[in-house]
Amino acid sequence: MPNHPRRFNILYFVASELSYHARLHTPLLKTAGALLLWVHFAQPAVIKVQPVEIHDVLVNPGMGIQTFQRYNGDALNPGVKWSEAGPTQILAAPAEKPDFPASTVAYCRWHWSTLEPEQGKVHWEIIDLALQQARKHGQRLAIRLMPYDPKYPLPQWYRESGARRANNDSSKDGKIWQPDFSDPLYFKYWSALIIEAGKRYDGHPDLDSVDISTVGYWGEGWSNYMPEFAVQKKLIDLYLKAFRKTPLLMNFDEPEALAYGTSHGAGWRFDCLGDMRAGWSEMRDSYPEQIARTGIEDVWRTAPVSMETCGVPESWFRHGWDVKYIINEALRWHVSTVNVKSSAIPKAWKSDFEDFERKMGYRFALRQAEWQDEVFPGQAMGLSTWWVNEGVAPIYRPFVLAFRLSGPGHLAVIRTDAKLQKWLPGDAVFEDPVFVPYDLPAGEYQLSVAMLDPITLKPAIRLGIAGRDEDGWYRLGKIQIKPDAAGRNR
Repeated sequence: MPNHPRRFNILYFVASELSYHARLHTPLLKTAGALLLWVHFAQPAVIKVQPVEIHDVLVNPGMGIQTFQRYNGDALNPGVKWSEAGPTQILAAPAEKPDFPASTVAYCRWHWSTLEPEQGKVHWEIIDLALQQARKHGQRLAIRLMPYDPKYPLPQWYRESGARRANNDSSKDGKIWQPDFSDPLYFKYWSALIIEAGKRYDGHPDLDSVDISTVGYWGEGWSNYMPEFAVQKKLIDLYLKAFRKTPLLMNFDEPEALAYGTSHGAGWRFDCLGDMRAGWSEMRDSYPEQIARTGIEDVWRTAPVSMETCGVPESWFRHGWDVKYIINEALRWHVSTVNVKSSAIPKAWKSDFEDFERKMGYRFALRQAEWQDEVFPGQAMGLSTWWVNEGVAPIYRPFVLAFRLSGPGHLAVIRTDAKLQKWLPGDAVFEDPVFVPYDLPAGEYQLSVAMLDPITLKPAIRLGIAGRDEDGWYRLGKIQIKPDAAGRNR
């Protein structure tokens, strides 16, 4: 019995009728027998292909190793050092191409004093330039705007505005002007910057994500002078309203804030991946417990998880920390992107990091595709596809699964409604009807598949299979378009 379900239903019906009329010895017996033979032998054949899987590192949008304060091809930071000062001009090209993973996300962050050295006069051209440079280098930009840190104080105009200070010169940290975060002036001036940033950049095609930056050093959300949660909530809400289109990432340190931000649609990030110090460490005594206690275990299903290394991989290597344990924990937490601070990967760990890149984020492999070998214009191709997401996370932007029919002088791209964002790790099937356009002339066509960027509608995702053409489409096989019943397309 053929295994095509629709053909099976027809055969079952005809066989049932044949059996009934055979018992009655009616003339229909002969006709039904002929019909049964026609159904069995005249139906179109089904083509089945099983693409060859590859094991290359796939450089795909919104996942993998990030560059930090620079872009693809820029010089790496030396040794175990890096700068928290975001780029303000075009960087000089290095003499040699650095040995660093190709990246689709450039992560940059800037201090308030850099962006707004004078009240109300914001240097938006700094972020504009970063967006341009990211695009030029084949990346999208992830950003954070930071209030201050130990080396870069709050803007002088803010400190002289009458805003309240939380410490004084004789305090243990008296050399650093610590603001009172519950001061209405802090919210007034910080919110003005964030609201305007949202107006300018929310939904920008080259913007990948925005960190929710609230209080404390680097805006990470912790401080020795923490305000009550109502104040923290107000600052988080500021981002939720300003950035409704661009994904937000919630910093990790304050449990109540973390739970609140992620429950309102933000993903999450932490910035000490790999800390394996003896005694108390982030990897063993903070991160696992915080994830469980705040109930954010399933946030990755709908919003991205991003991480930043504690120090850089070279410092892990010098400390003798277990890189396999660190990487496996990051994968267990469904990481999509990692900032290694544009620092060199230790040569001894190169294969470990390549394996890390193969598994983080999403990785789509088409295991099998079936379709009818002959169809008419306007007819469904009987297309069925089985996919596997071999990564640890879904894709978070609405990329478009599409099929293409290409023949001499004719081409048709058929976009589907497949919900790729719901293809979690594991199996997925797409078998919605895919129809041949009515105006496609008869002839032999190449059937191809691709995942298209939702803005450009060009192939954007590398699949874990062989057969990719230079234009980004993957060839599946041939299909014959027959002349329609009215005699057209001959």
